[in-house]
Amino acid sequence: MPVLARKPGALRNGAPFKDWVLPAAMERVRRKLAGAADGNRQMVDILNVVLTDGLPAVEAACAEALSHGVHSADVVLNILARQRDPAPPANILTPDALELRHAPMADCARYDNLRRTI
Repeated sequence: MPVLARKPGALRNGAPFKDWVLPAAMERVRRKLAGAADGNRQMVDILNVVLTDGLPAVEAACAEALSHGVHSADVVLNILARQRDPAPPANILTPDALELRHAPMADCARYDNLRRTI
């Protein structure tokens, strides 16, 4: 991966990657990115994430991106980042002792009255 990060063209021309078998969705993304000017760099970015997120997660993210009709590395990386985010915390119920007894009123005249007394 460090070599690919420095030389993304090796993905297209390198002997080790000529007959490289990728999972189906990742291969479809690679073929679609081949036509882009920075397609090799984008594919290297996607492959780089396999080291941290694992091949099944990246494969699923590629499949989801393709199902939405897009294939850029930014979209795949965004899908993976959203899967890593923790779920929102559960709402905490407010105890009765902390409930407001009198709802606040929007009354700007109260502020004006305070200003006059000072």
